[in-house]
Amino acid sequence: MRQLLHQQWVCYRLQLRVLSTSLFDGLLAVFFPLMFATAALLVYRLNGDEESLQYAGLGAAIMGMWTCQGVIASSLLTRERWAGTLELLVAAPTSLTRVLVPITMALSTIGLYCVVATILWERWVFDLRLEVASWPLFVVGVLMAALSLALFGFFLSVTAVRYRTSWALGAALEYPGWLLCGFLIPVSSLPVWIQPLSWAIPTTWAMAGIREAANGGSPWVDLAVCAAVGCVYAALAAYLGQRLVDSARKHATLALT
Repeated sequence: MRQLLHQQWVCYRLQLRVLSTSLFDGLLAVFFPLMFATAALLVYRLNGDEESLQYAGLGAAIMGMWTCQGVIASSLLTRERWAGTLELLVAAPTSLTRVLVPITMALSTIGLYCVVATILWERWVFDLRLEVASWPLFVVGVLMAALSLALFGFFLSVTAVRYRTSWALGAALEYPGWLLCGFLIPVSSLPVWIQPLSWAIPTTWAMAGIREAANGGSPWVDLAVCAAVGCVYAALAAYLGQRLVDSARKHATLALT
């Protein structure tokens, strides 16, 4: 256990340094959340509805975290393929799970920056002071959103082990995720047939818990469901990643670069 925790910490620390110094990832993390928040608040400000502006402000704060995790996580192994190191990862005795989870955790750490930067941006630029009844519960909700997104990002990343174009999945999910997760509009306003898809995404439950905390309610049920759904994705990703690697070895298709 001590060796496992040490390996996870070292991988997390190194990957956080790499991601935070990358030009592309840095621009994505710094500017994209502010652009998304600006667009959302400008649209909602036209209505002059303070309650709707508060709703959009909360959603915009988490929206950057979703983009940071989904777009980058889905391309993690594709980047290893481009660098010519994917075969080394697959052949190493350490499982893909122990390699990818610290990276997606590092992405969620950058996502936490997105939340803080967006809240400050909304306050300084739009003079929008988010009304949060319980800041401690709000912070717990944000941390749960970060954790569940890391597990969801792990699921997205393993799909790229065998399939070269699966990185596009994260990019394709970015904008639909804004609607499905209830960032800008209530999930209840979506068509009934698509709402089960929303509830299958852990971030939807995290967002519901964050809103409950902001409104003075109890977020624990929503956050518990969020954690459970995130664990399901983690288990599925661990199983799927091993099966894909085993299949590549069995069929002699491990030419991944």
